[in-house]
Amino acid sequence: MDDPSAEYQRRRTIAETAEHLLERRFRLLGNLRLLLAIGTLFILWIALSQHLVSPWLALLPVVAFVLVAIWHQLIIRRRNAARRAAAYYKEGLERLRDNWSGSGATGENFRQPDHVFADDLDVFGRASLFQFVSRARTAFGERTLAEWLLDPAPVDVVLARHEAVRELTSALDLREDIALLGETVGTSVHAASLAEWANAPAISLPRIVRPLGLALAVLNIAGLFAFFRYGIPLFPFLIFFLCNVGLIFATRHAVGRILGSIETPAHDLDILALLVERLERESFAAPRLRQLHRDLQTEGLPASRRIARLRRLIELLDSSDHVIVRVINPLILFKQQVAVSVESWRRANGQHVARWLAATAELEALSSLACLAYERPSWSFPTLLDQPAARFAAEGLAHPLIPQSRAVPNDVSLGGTTLLLIVSGSNMSGKSTLLRSIGLNALLAWAGAPVCAKSLTLSPIRLGASIRVTDSLQDNRSRFFAEITRLRNVVDLTKTGPPVLFLLDELLSGTNSHDRKVGAAAVVRGLIRDGAFGLITTHDLALAEIADELSGRALNVHFEDRIAGDQIEFDYRLRPGIVTHSNALALMRAVGLEI
Repeated sequence: MDDPSAEYQRRRTIAETAEHLLERRFRLLGNLRLLLAIGTLFILWIALSQHLVSPWLALLPVVAFVLVAIWHQLIIRRRNAARRAAAYYKEGLERLRDNWSGSGATGENFRQPDHVFADDLDVFGRASLFQFVSRARTAFGERTLAEWLLDPAPVDVVLARHEAVRELTSALDLREDIALLGETVGTSVHAASLAEWANAPAISLPRIVRPLGLALAVLNIAGLFAFFRYGIPLFPFLIFFLCNVGLIFATRHAVGRILGSIETPAHDLDILALLVERLERESFAAPRLRQLHRDLQTEGLPASRRIARLRRLIELLDSSDHVIVRVINPLILFKQQVAVSVESWRRANGQHVARWLAATAELEALSSLACLAYERPSWSFPTLLDQPAARFAAEGLAHPLIPQSRAVPNDVSLGGTTLLLIVSGSNMSGKSTLLRSIGLNALLAWAGAPVCAKSLTLSPIRLGASIRVTDSLQDNRSRFFAEITRLRNVVDLTKTGPPVLFLLDELLSGTNSHDRKVGAAAVVRGLIRDGAFGLITTHDLALAEIADELSGRALNVHFEDRIAGDQIEFDYRLRPGIVTHSNALALMRAVGLEI
């Protein structure tokens, strides 16, 4: 595979070179347009005031001005596209340098504060997993990716995604085209409301409304023309106009419902039409990609052309608010004609809309995962086991959001007889980072993405975490109550579905040592009894004794640190056994507290 950094830099250079060239052409054509405008005025002056040439000669610079203006607009579009391409690859290079946390969608709108692991693992928000992975252009593409990260899919579905992602990994041209569609980067489609509108019951209008409306519009125009051109009495026009008024009155409720229902869901369709059109032109080999490509196909006109037609109807509807259109609407029944066309479109295409949206959203999500695979070639695709027995075995596992130059890999193995790792260690030694590394890589694995590990083998799981729990004055709950509530939610996960992989940081730290040991041991025993497996971290070495109570199903592991002068050094390497010292006092002294 090509070096991502070198390829991105090459494409960025090409885009910047094209932008500079097109900028020069833009300025040149702008000056040429100005000269042609001056030339036109000069010819008209010498023709009308000096009578030296025919005024018709001014048509030559006018025609040239129009042609240059068209050319100028083409150059503007190409220049803007080159500018966006340069920005796109600059952003990609920043991701490769691990400077990505300030750009891209954060997925904040998908956050669920009481979710059983999302906030604990930084799935959404600034510098989150979602911001790191998502390259989706549309809101429904983002939603699909968010759902994949929150809800592990069945093994066969994820394996199909793996095959699709592998094929898309090298499809740089396709990803670039998707990223550059349209003039703006942040574009959304009201997917849910659009699908709801498309599948809503039809709004009935008599079949005669369309032909009658067209006939009356023609007769009204003809009547007015005949009156002003030939002096024919106005009476026939008044008859036709009254028929228009009657038709408007008779259809007012149905037309109002049609136009009101389409107002929100069908806006922002430009990006959808362009995206579908680009995907229609692509050919795929992976079975899942081929199925999604078929989902975009319809008999007759392709989906992109059909969506573009609806977009044009919405543009016409928007233009009906213009004062001129309002004045002539009673004559030509403009709104009524648009309403009939919109409802006709829905009757013909409504049943396809949900399929188009779902296929496009999934292709966007797969493209995001493929971009991740391309930019992180050292990552590997996990081995997924289709078995009920709990298993998580990783070699060289690291935190996917920590810069690659600083991320320290560790080997982690759970399953078989070992169902619990009790991780002890000093402050800042890497315990919480290890939990997040395991959780985030598990989410990536079951979403269909590569993982930040040399290898990872895991079984179907449900994930539960208690790493970042806080008190809430608004909800009148303490941190301890928030933690035990989260533990209750984790325990509840064990009642259904595959085994729960639990990640519990500083278990029950909000209570005294005695209650903490008794409570923690009871919680862990209950989780193991119900088929769960996972890790707990602790400062309290008394909790390390839980391993003795679980008859070989638990192991103690730890992180170490070393104090060198006034500095505390960490190597973030996971080791067997229990940590033998604490660095709390040393840390307090390091920040200037007198101990």
